This record gives sequence, C-alpha cells and structure tokens, in this order.
Amino acid sequence: MPTNFWKDPDSIKQLNDLNPSGFALEFLRRNPKYRQDYRETLRRIERGAVDEATALSSLARRWGLQFRS
Repeated sequence: MPTNFWKDPDSIKQLNDLNPSGFALEFLRRNPKYRQDYRETLRRIERGAVDEATALSSLARRWGLQFRS
C-alpha cells in the first residue's frame, strides 16, 4: 500500500480490512522516525558496517517488531 495515498477511499478500505498486526505495521510505516531509522539501517548494511541479521534484529527491537517464524 503506497504511503502517500493513505487518505484516499481505496486505501482507507484496505486499512479497515487489516488485522491488528497489519494495521500496526501500516501505522509504523508512516512514522517518519521509523522510516529514517529503517533507511539508516539499510545504509549501514550496504556499507558493511554491520551484518544484516544484527542490524535487522536491532531495528526490530528498537521498534517493538516481532516476526513469525
């Protein structure tokens, strides 16, 4: 779901159809601080400053994310 069109009727309908986890993720994706942290995490991985698993685990911990295994 594109974040820049989240107020149009189709996006609102999609948001209303989400389960609580999906809605929380869409809400988080619109948080500018989260988006900045995510971009910085990807840059650190690309530069080789940190391994991917550690960086993504740290990102998830900072934002309270849990992934199904």
